[in-house]
Amino acid sequence: MQIHRPHSDVTVLNDQLPVPTIGFLPVNAFVIHAAEPVVVDTGLSLPERGFMDALGSVLDPKDVRWIWLTHPDRDHTGALFELLEAAPQARVVTTFLSAGIMSTGQPIPLDRLYLINPGQSLDVGDRTLTAFRPPLFDSPATVGFFDPVSRACVASDCFGAPMASADLASGEDVRDVPADELRSAQLLWATVDSPWVHVADQDAYLRTVEPLHAMDAEVILSSHLPPVVGGTADCLDMLAVAPLADPYVGPDQRALEEMLAGFEPASTPG
Repeated sequence: MQIHRPHSDVTVLNDQLPVPTIGFLPVNAFVIHAAEPVVVDTGLSLPERGFMDALGSVLDPKDVRWIWLTHPDRDHTGALFELLEAAPQARVVTTFLSAGIMSTGQPIPLDRLYLINPGQSLDVGDRTLTAFRPPLFDSPATVGFFDPVSRACVASDCFGAPMASADLASGEDVRDVPADELRSAQLLWATVDSPWVHVADQDAYLRTVEPLHAMDAEVILSSHLPPVVGGTADCLDMLAVAPLADPYVGPDQRALEEMLAGFEPASTPG
């Protein structure tokens, strides 16, 4: 994992996942260095990703007080229960729906939960984080937040973009990506991750973008994009045109068979 520090109060724990036909998808978790430290999401649910080691290089896990789970998809929950064990004071901040979805697998103990809804706030000692639902999302359980000290908008999957290379997916600043490539990749991700945007009432959808303009964030922290420091206006402009992007059509069975035919045959033990 890569570790970036886009702001003195923010650490990015960066991983990535190659996605066939799409590109290299950044997969980020975050640490908000508040008086009561907040970890946002816990990495990929794949073996040997090193999340706890990366987190331990940033702060002592036992000092973590809050684990903000933006939603319960498996690319956000990988080390959740390891962290709960290592951080005995920590509580998981998430929605009732998110906790319910988790309960169908390994449930979060009720006394370790802190339920929050968009519009509500969480006091973390030296600041108050305000929860909101990002305009684009792939889970109705999604909840991000705004940090008024770092002026960071934690947006979960919203604003994400598959990158053209592993190096770009591991980048510490989205400004390393050419602007036209970034816009194209963000619109692609919008149609992959939030396909409902094409059938939503556009006026109703655009009203969900307005609070982000009012937020006036200086940093955008997306789960699937290198950190945005400055340039937030371009990201908000992208949201406005997302409903007009071409719908994503994924590979079908014929494409899969062609892909498999191009692989080298497995070697037979001699």
